[in-house]
Order: sequence, then structure tokens, then C-alpha cells
Amino acid sequence: MEHPLHLFRFCPRCGSDSFVINDFKSKRCNGCGFVFYFNPQSATVAFILNDKGELLVARRAKEPAKGTLDLPGGFSDSFETAEEGVSREVKEETGLDVCEAKYLFSLPNKYIYSGFEEHTLDLFFLCRTRQATALKAADDVSSLGWVPIDSLDAQKFGLQSIRKGVEMFKKMVKNKEII
Repeated sequence: MEHPLHLFRFCPRCGSDSFVINDFKSKRCNGCGFVFYFNPQSATVAFILNDKGELLVARRAKEPAKGTLDLPGGFSDSFETAEEGVSREVKEETGLDVCEAKYLFSLPNKYIYSGFEEHTLDLFFLCRTRQATALKAADDVSSLGWVPIDSLDAQKFGLQSIRKGVEMFKKMVKNKEII
């Protein structure tokens, strides 16, 4: 198995080509001593229900998993909370304004971007939105639709953490832990 930082050949601090494996999650520069750790990036995911108890589902417009089902969400930006991140992503992808984001659970994931395997920690939220305006698929979403929870097929979701998260959410709804 390749080291997660195998594509990083030069020290990001001093530019030395003596950037070597330190351990299974870091590289160290023999020139300046800098150690770079490969830690997961945070990402957010939104479960949004309408007044009929249907879940808002998106279709991915871009790789990875282009054309498969997804939930609104994405990478957190620097200097924003997870709640701010999920609100921003929902607005960018659907046009909806989040008025409440309740944390549910987290799952690890792998996300291939530009040929690089990003490890993420996906934070799942139950979001209430102001639905005064019509939905509008935008950003990296090609379409949006409402699906009854009992009709959700987790295998149609392209990302591993989303598949698992949908299954967990369905169980939470069934056990009346949500709603």
C-alpha cells in the first residue's frame, strides 16, 4: 500500500527534495525538520426533510461518482464552524437557507479529487430550512428531488460514507430517534 503522501515529493516549508516518510501518516523534511501530518479534512452532509417526511436528494454533477445520488454538503472552509459550512453548502447547492442544523453523527470517507485520495471526516446534520423559494440545483449538483425515506436505496448513493449515513438515518427514523 502506498503512503498517503506519496505524491508529495518536496517539503512545503523549504522546498527540499529530502521529504521522506516519517510514519504511516506523516512525512518529515531532512533539510529543515518540518513534519507534515496527513489528517482528514472536515466535510458536512445535510439531511433535509420536507413537511411530507421526504428526504432531499441530489444527483452529483462532477466526479467522483458523477451521476450518482448524494446529499447536499461538501468541504468545510477555513475559519467556519461545521454548522456554518453545512448552511453554506446547502445554499450553494440548493438555494435553500438553513435555519437550524442539528448534529447527528460522523463517518470517515475517502474522496478522490484530481487523482489524489483525500481522507475526510463527514459530519452529518439534520437541517431545517426556509423553503420559501423553489429548489434550484447548482454548484456540483445536477438535479434535486424529494424521496420518501422508506423508498431510499442506499446503494444508489455514490460515496461510501453517504451510503452508510443514509442507512443509519433510515434506522434512526424507523426507531423514532428523529422526527
